[in-house]
Amino acid sequence: MNFFTFANPTELIFGKDSVQKLKDKAQSFGKNVLLVYGGGSVKRNGLYDQIVGILKEADKTIHELSGVEPNPRLSTVHKGIQICKDEHIDFILAVGGGSVIDCTKAIAVGAKFDGEIWDVITRKAVPTGALKFGTVLTLAATGSEMNAGSVITNWETNEKLGWGSKFSYPTFSILDPQNTFTVPRDQTVYGSVDIMSHVLESYFHHGTNTKIQDRFCEGILKTVIETAPIAVENLDNYEARETLLYSGTMALNGILSMGVQGDWATHNIEHAVSAVSDIPHGGGLAIIFPHWMEYVMSENVDRFGQFAERVFGIEQGTKSKEEWALEGIKALRSFWNSIGAPSKLSEYGITEDQLEEMSAKTVKYGPFGYFKKLDQEDALKILKAAL
Repeated sequence: MNFFTFANPTELIFGKDSVQKLKDKAQSFGKNVLLVYGGGSVKRNGLYDQIVGILKEADKTIHELSGVEPNPRLSTVHKGIQICKDEHIDFILAVGGGSVIDCTKAIAVGAKFDGEIWDVITRKAVPTGALKFGTVLTLAATGSEMNAGSVITNWETNEKLGWGSKFSYPTFSILDPQNTFTVPRDQTVYGSVDIMSHVLESYFHHGTNTKIQDRFCEGILKTVIETAPIAVENLDNYEARETLLYSGTMALNGILSMGVQGDWATHNIEHAVSAVSDIPHGGGLAIIFPHWMEYVMSENVDRFGQFAERVFGIEQGTKSKEEWALEGIKALRSFWNSIGAPSKLSEYGITEDQLEEMSAKTVKYGPFGYFKKLDQEDALKILKAAL
């Protein structure tokens, strides 16, 4: 494995009724609080009232930014930054899923940056600090609650870009599985795909002596495969929701990538797709990932065979290595389809004449991917296969 250092400053607060811990946390941050949330589900399920009550008991002055989009937009980030500057915000609290948290990360950095936050996101400028922020998570999916990453969409340029900095880790994250009961079926499916995709991005690498990392990855993948169908059919099953919530955090808090360099080409391709068409991130990943796997498996067919056997129990037997690898990929696609994930880009109304623009966006920073380096032509071939 590669040399590595590891540090994750986020305090994870996990379990039933853990939102009550916000009372203690509120004592450690300033008076003016910006509450950031999405489309209103936190009001319908009572979480908003609970959090506002806690903050008021702590004598906080609450300002709000609502309506954060599923693919959070730069325009919404700008609104949040302006509130922070106008109202002298001391602390930001993100209540929602990964999109709300990603938006909050950009707001927190932008509030302390003397310039345009898009320049930070596009790597033209380096952030200098951030407002402190915490999260109350309501969706098992992105892992944004315990990492520095954020993805923001600029609809003026039709770009959806990932970024992060040492300043964009949450101070704390509160995870209560009960707050995910009201996540609808389709979002539960997309979240499960997203979790597995994060693990797969770490799993496909060229590192050596990665027995521990491999088993970590395989364990989370098998756990989600066992658990997601239960959660999808029983949305208020506490044990299933608890397991998925913990899986989502562990999939992308840095543990799986210690000592290895994952690929991340599939996420890059999906970001380009949803920058143009605004499709659900998990839906796009479910479509694209198996096609990426088929496209690159010759880079290390043995690793794909290992995936087939350890994750789906498919033994090689008399099959060639290539047949063995393809059976594992087929099993992954079949599993995602079985819980309700899509299999073709055309299911979202995407047409072939859009693929050239999408593939061009994948190479904004040049060739991409670490398991196999891809260029625009490669991306276009994968997208055509996925159509």
